[in-house]
Amino acid sequence: MIYKTNMIIYPEGDQQEIQHLLHIYEMVDVNGNPLSLPLSSGKIIAFRVYRINTRQTRNEEIREHHLEIIPVTELEGYVR
Repeated sequence: MIYKTNMIIYPEGDQQEIQHLLHIYEMVDVNGNPLSLPLSSGKIIAFRVYRINTRQTRNEEIREHHLEIIPVTELEGYVR
């Protein structure tokens, strides 16, 4: 049996396990939950998935979602 694990990796290198898959260029909050557009405010901490790696060990498949922070100036374009 192979266990599948999904991780988000923050820009500083910290990691957190999440229960769902993410896609490239998807916008997420600090907990790795996808953000719905349009945003209600540009004053939030938001990240974008810029790379996805998959590592396999004998009994585990680990999908790593690497995040980059989205600057406030860019977030303002997603506010209604």
